[in-house]
Amino acid sequence: MCMKKRSNLCLILCAVLIWFLTDAVHLRAAASEALALCATSVIPALFPFLAVSGLLVAMGFGDWLSPLLSGLMTPLFRLPGSAGSALVLGLAGGYPIGARTAVELYRQGALTQDEAERLLSFCNNSNPAFLISVLGAGVFGSARTGLWLWLIHILSALLTGLLFRGKKAPALRRSSHHPVAAPPSFASAFVSSVRDAATGMLSICAFVVLFYVLAAPLKGLGGRTATALVGAVELFSLTPMLQNDAFSFLLAAGMSGWGGLSVLAQTAAVLDGTPLRLRCCLKGKLVQGLLSAALATAAVPALF
Repeated sequence: MCMKKRSNLCLILCAVLIWFLTDAVHLRAAASEALALCATSVIPALFPFLAVSGLLVAMGFGDWLSPLLSGLMTPLFRLPGSAGSALVLGLAGGYPIGARTAVELYRQGALTQDEAERLLSFCNNSNPAFLISVLGAGVFGSARTGLWLWLIHILSALLTGLLFRGKKAPALRRSSHHPVAAPPSFASAFVSSVRDAATGMLSICAFVVLFYVLAAPLKGLGGRTATALVGAVELFSLTPMLQNDAFSFLLAAGMSGWGGLSVLAQTAAVLDGTPLRLRCCLKGKLVQGLLSAALATAAVPALF
């Protein structure tokens, strides 16, 4: 059965490769658009956050934030207070900063595997600048509408966290997966964080370009079905297809919660080299997408 699945996958990939070869002109155009998008939007929006969030975690931001957020994270989500740093940075910085921070906390021993996987179900979220400025002001002509999208996004993330909460509160502990080491110097942590951010940015842009190209043929289907399918694959590709109407608002909310296959691929790259599984994150994004669409439905009468 495994061999059959592998054969089917190889056939699909061969078909994709043939498509790439026979439609090279449109392929280059789509790739050029995606690269321009990375240069003008993705990198400026994410790279500073990736560098600073990595530096914060390396310098003990999770430990500093732990007592401040333990009153929220422990009773609501049954996670240590340090997990709040991934939630806060994920909501502020956008995909995939929340996932990256959760992985770093796991590597430092601040979270168990179960805690890190549950955290991944709701800490990986969209950038508020994208929701408020790009979607709100740019698509719907109103920063107020974008603010509604951001609030819906936050609430759906928190509700998803409640649905994935553990069965019991985390035990107090100071253990780690690795022997306790002296904290790095600021200079060392700074250089490492910027280098890791650059590497991570390259990976993110690679996925954006690939999935932007893969989503391009879906635009030709036309209608609302095409718009929904493009959003399900790659979030940035969805933006120019949206209109200033209620349906687009619902779709923007739902797909921002889902994140797209591109975001899942970025998250998988972040998890590479760890025992953390993507499955919980996948379930969490599906749930958050549905909750976001439901909350947006309630908000439509006040906006359209």
